[in-house]
Parts: sequence; structure tokens; C-alpha cells
Amino acid sequence: MGSLILVRHSTTAASAAGRNLGRSDDPPLATEGANLAARLAQTLSTELAELPHDELRLLSSPALRCRQTAAPIATALGMPERAVELDGRLMEIDYGAWDGLTAEECHARDPELRAAWEADPYATRCPDGESGADVALRAFAILEPLEAWLAEDRARCAIVVAHNHVNRLRLCALLGWPMREYRDRLAQDPAGYSLIGLGGDTPVIRRVNAAPA
Repeated sequence: MGSLILVRHSTTAASAAGRNLGRSDDPPLATEGANLAARLAQTLSTELAELPHDELRLLSSPALRCRQTAAPIATALGMPERAVELDGRLMEIDYGAWDGLTAEECHARDPELRAAWEADPYATRCPDGESGADVALRAFAILEPLEAWLAEDRARCAIVVAHNHVNRLRLCALLGWPMREYRDRLAQDPAGYSLIGLGGDTPVIRRVNAAPA
């Protein structure tokens, strides 16, 4: 049974302030985020010491905050930074006109649309942006083949450093929950990671949103 580790990038100033951070800006990790990413790298190194991983892949969204989270992971695992596979399909949801806003500011700007989005973020698009379904369409196109590759051999492992919506959508699908509930049922904290075993009839969820030690 191969192992998939889904990681959310570490803390940025926007995430610390509760602001939407999609594609319009590409900030670095905050100082505390860099420290947390270093702790995460050591935690994942410990996790992998307990897992068979003759074949190991490290994938990342090309967003700077994800690359800066993936870099110490690569170092801790003895991988060159150039080994990190970047794929734009792992980018965060496009918040459109809501990018940079807090939830309260989104409500004030578009009260009816925001209410509809909160009721069903999978089917409802952000203004001039994406819906959860849009994100799933592109992100699952890389995650599903990766999971099939993992399922072929128990000595395969992949770490994917992505974003809040990407990870929650994939976890919701793997758990078999209604996709419209992905924001209600799941949380993804900065530098939180989930560990899933693949290869049996159903995925084996070993960790969800675990914090670095």
C-alpha cells in the first residue's frame, strides 16, 4: 500500500490575518511560517522512517509559499531541491474579486453570492474566479494518476505540497463525503499534513491535518 502525504503550505502574513490568498499575489512565508516549515520537514522525515519508500516523489504547487515549504522537506529527506516537481494544477482556488479579503469583507461586498458560496462552494464560483469543482477538475487530473501509481507498490510514497482548498477537496473525495461539504467537514491548518494509504479497496486515512511536532 503506497503512501500519499498531502501538505498545506506554511504560514504567510495573509493566512495569519485570515485573508483570502489565491493567485493575485505570491507572498513568501512569514518568519514564523519558515520556522514551522522547518519543523514540518523534520516531522515528515520521522514519518517516512516508519514507511516503506523505495520510490519517493515530492510535488508542489509553483506558488512561492509552497516552494518555500517544500524546500526544507527536500533537504530533510536528502533530495536535491531540483527534484521537487512543480505543477500549476495544484495552485490554490482563484478567489477572483474576493482575493485579499476577509470573510466579513466578502459578505459586505457580495452578500447573496457569498451566502450561496458558503452553502455550496463546490458548485458556486467566486466572482470572476473559480468554484471548488473548477479546482477539483484541474487538481484531480494530477492527483488521481499519482494515487494510481502509489497504489501499484507499497514501497512508493509521494508528498504533495499544495493549498487549503486543493487538499480539502481531495480529502473529501477520498473519504467519500459530499463534495459541497468540503469546507464544513475538513480543516487544513498551515503546515498541516494528512497521510493516506492507497492500494486496497478503499483509501486508509492515517492522519488528517496533523500538526508538525
